[in-house]
Amino acid sequence: MRNAAITGWGMAVPERVLSNADLARMVETSDDWITNRTGIKERRIVGPDDSTTSLSVAAARQALAKAGLTADDIDLIVVATCTPDQFLVSQACLVQAEIGGNAGAFDLGAACSGFVYALAVGSQFVQTGLHERVMVIGVDTLTRFVDYTDRSTCILFGDGAGAVVLEATDEPRGLLSTVLGADGAGYKHLYIPGWGAFVPESAELFPEYRPYLHMNGQEVFRFAVRVMGDAAAEAVEKANLTFDDVDMLIPHQANMRIIDAAARRLALPREKVWVNLDRYGNTSAASIPIAIFEAAETGKLAEEDNVVLVAFGGGLAWAAGMVRWGTAGVCRDPECRKLGLAANEPERVPSGQSPDAAVMEIPTAGNG
Repeated sequence: MRNAAITGWGMAVPERVLSNADLARMVETSDDWITNRTGIKERRIVGPDDSTTSLSVAAARQALAKAGLTADDIDLIVVATCTPDQFLVSQACLVQAEIGGNAGAFDLGAACSGFVYALAVGSQFVQTGLHERVMVIGVDTLTRFVDYTDRSTCILFGDGAGAVVLEATDEPRGLLSTVLGADGAGYKHLYIPGWGAFVPESAELFPEYRPYLHMNGQEVFRFAVRVMGDAAAEAVEKANLTFDDVDMLIPHQANMRIIDAAARRLALPREKVWVNLDRYGNTSAASIPIAIFEAAETGKLAEEDNVVLVAFGGGLAWAAGMVRWGTAGVCRDPECRKLGLAANEPERVPSGQSPDAAVMEIPTAGNG
């Protein structure tokens, strides 16, 4: 059976760090208050020269280097974002313009669930044989839509981008199962009023439509705790695996309490759950690919590891998938692919030893 292995990964975050102490000087809050309720200690936020495009491009170039490929090798670019730099022109086209090549390009909007949705879509293009190599990017710059007088939301979000390269393989690698869901009736629990083509004509209503993120925290929390655990469990079952087969859970990095609830649903110990929201906050569609990058670069992912990805977000939408890590069976020789023969692991760009998590260089848009 033809599958889509993850052969390259990249990430980028802005250089600017906003700590809990910084926020305590802006709104009525404290480091203890934020940490105890969310698990977040700091987040990266875009500066005047940063953009959704610059972060995406830095992550994309790094993913290509990890895969040992160039932009000319990519057949399709799928970008998951709810904060594109332009209307009309897709964010994926803006990325393609910067990295080069002639890949098809389109965007997908599913907020914080977007990367898993995009991974499912990109994998289908490879699995069906329409494309050999697909790049999937999750990126958001939500801090540009955060009200920094509202402590219920400004403490949560950060900016960033993550990217992966998918390649065809004859081995059971990549996305083995997918769970996608939505409850559109709850969209007003997490949205940006007025951020779109519709603006009410009534001047009396217009002040309500400020381009700031609005969140009903209690409703979102209840929704997330329920769907994260259920979706993750369903993804495991659909892959014909058990909880004992799961080597790692990579959840959307929104809130530590929500992550803990999902881990309990899968009966996973904390050491099998990837957590980095303490350093980045909620980076929306970027949170899972950033976590994939860090887990891979710190040597925590091994060939044939079973990794559950699960996310929730605006829509309200949710998504989960079971990924089998590794590149076995990936073949770059057209004749090999035509014959359906297994190949050796693809040639890699030399990168030295995997850095330790404590000293790993954090890629930024400036150095990506």
